[in-house]
Amino acid sequence: MKKVSLLAAVVAIGLCAPAQAGAPETAVFAGGCFWCLESDFDKLDGVVSTTSGYTGGTVENPGYEQVSNGGTGHYEAVKVEYDPEKVSYSALVDYFWRHVDPFDDKGQFCDRGDQYRAAVFYQDKTQAKQSAESKKRAEATLGKSISTQIIPASTFYSAEDYHQNYYQTHTTKYKFYRWKCGRDQRVEDVWGAPGH
Repeated sequence: MKKVSLLAAVVAIGLCAPAQAGAPETAVFAGGCFWCLESDFDKLDGVVSTTSGYTGGTVENPGYEQVSNGGTGHYEAVKVEYDPEKVSYSALVDYFWRHVDPFDDKGQFCDRGDQYRAAVFYQDKTQAKQSAESKKRAEATLGKSISTQIIPASTFYSAEDYHQNYYQTHTTKYKFYRWKCGRDQRVEDVWGAPGH
């Protein structure tokens, strides 16, 4: 009879097989310029990937020019894939509020129009409930009502390749745009300086 090493036996019965991580889950948010929202979410631990795109409208396979000109019903949005073992959906929504102007229902920062409004797009009853609870917590912190809508998710269309990771591929242009648009200044006005 052939001797089998203990390690070989353990591997054979699968005890040493690498743990399989669960599949990432998805959340969708709109908050004005999708470059900026993508950059913000990429900094959050537990986020696996972000994709800039369009959602909420009626036009199939929209392009940037169509959406940015208005009339499609679409929002500039970001699809966030995240590891639920590292960050919860509820924590993502809490994080979202602190990166938008939740009182502006006409756009965000220097970007005006329906296509630049902020929104949370829920995909099921659990996300709807957690989004609503997060909104109530944010309103309690701010002491006033939030105008940002929580609405059912619809088809998400990825934006053109040149929009993906724009903050990394066009760093100088992106930083200038973000500064000129006053995004961080307004967020600080609403929420206070980071860490406070």
